[in-house]
Amino acid sequence: MTDAPFPIDRRTLLTSLGATLVWPIAPVLAQKRTALALEAVVDTIALRPGQPPTPFWRLTGGPDAGPLRFRRGETVDVTLTNRLPVPIALNWAGLDGDPAAEPFTGRPAIAPDASATSSITFRHAGTMLLDFRIFGDAAARPSTGRAVIVSETETIAVDRDEVLIFQDWRIKPDGSAVAPSLTASDAPTTFTVNNIGTTEITLSLNERLRLRFINSSQSIVIAIKIPNYDVRVMAIDGQPTEPFLARDGVVVVTPGSRIDTFIEAEKAPNAPSTIMLLDGREARPIGKLVTSEAKPARVTPLPRAMPLPSNGLPVQLDLKSALRINLPLGTADWVAPTALMPTTAPAFKVKRGRVVVLALTNRGAKPAAFYLHGHHFRLLDRLDDGWKPFWLDTLAIDAGQTQRVAFAAEFAGLYPIEAIETNSAAPRKVRSYLVE
Repeated sequence: MTDAPFPIDRRTLLTSLGATLVWPIAPVLAQKRTALALEAVVDTIALRPGQPPTPFWRLTGGPDAGPLRFRRGETVDVTLTNRLPVPIALNWAGLDGDPAAEPFTGRPAIAPDASATSSITFRHAGTMLLDFRIFGDAAARPSTGRAVIVSETETIAVDRDEVLIFQDWRIKPDGSAVAPSLTASDAPTTFTVNNIGTTEITLSLNERLRLRFINSSQSIVIAIKIPNYDVRVMAIDGQPTEPFLARDGVVVVTPGSRIDTFIEAEKAPNAPSTIMLLDGREARPIGKLVTSEAKPARVTPLPRAMPLPSNGLPVQLDLKSALRINLPLGTADWVAPTALMPTTAPAFKVKRGRVVVLALTNRGAKPAAFYLHGHHFRLLDRLDDGWKPFWLDTLAIDAGQTQRVAFAAEFAGLYPIEAIETNSAAPRKVRSYLVE
């Protein structure tokens, strides 16, 4: 059969999330201390048949063939060597409570041909994204992110764990790729998955696959559709949810966001299932999912999946006594990443342990992606009398829209906040906040 493009527009991309609940608090168990050596280097990738590979920048080190994998509670001493002609800084999307590892506010940029070491402690299990594009608005080349998987200390009932990391590329007529903000927003765009054009995943009958989606683009909200299979959402932005089925097999992923799903190969479809990607303009095939009946994983399917173990985020938030801050996006208070210093006045200060409610108003003409470093937040209901039952660190906000989010200021320190229009020519803007 042929999979038809699925009907979803830009506004639907910004609002399609499901419902979740919170698991009881679980402790963090201490793990061994390990070392990781990374290099930021120039590489090439072929994006169009018949045209030469184009240069781009990427992180090498660790298992280059796949994601970086650690365990909850593990401390990693990360040494980054910069082989690029510009200063860079590591940005760990999904890392909570480690202010010394944050770019701008915690660690300075690394100059060309220099190295620096920092220590990262993974308080939470989950899917993260690591990149060095925080200074990327003036980059000469596009760059990609690395998937970071922090596994649970408990055993998870899955047969396999796979990652699909999606990257957008702006392509010139000669086949070369250009960095965001250096090209017109209507330049031709192509996508890769795991740095290749398409992917194919073969499942055995009655196998359970943990499939993690990562949107590594800087400014494009995407939707991924997998027809003919039940796609059960298990975590959003690295934090567990009560499992729920993605409507019509579609998951929506904001720039920098991550979604974990379980897929059960309980029956073999009549034909391979084409994985479709939609960027708000068109649907395009990005891979295939195939179930083989040749050698079943087991006689009967596994029991229905239980929620993933909690990372210990609070079950309740005290909104009545919260510190309430209006934080409009797109104002003059937002600065370029190179202008944010540890001495820059923060957007707000809060005492540790207090709940913060942020009113985020997008004053721009296009949707914007908002990213809060250091803490995960709840998306509040429109009436401000409750919250959506999932945790986020990244949020898409439509033009002219106000969204309210709340978080418990659990970890002391100075942290960045990011905002960027969903437009390839838009610059990244940043501010900071202080937990005292």
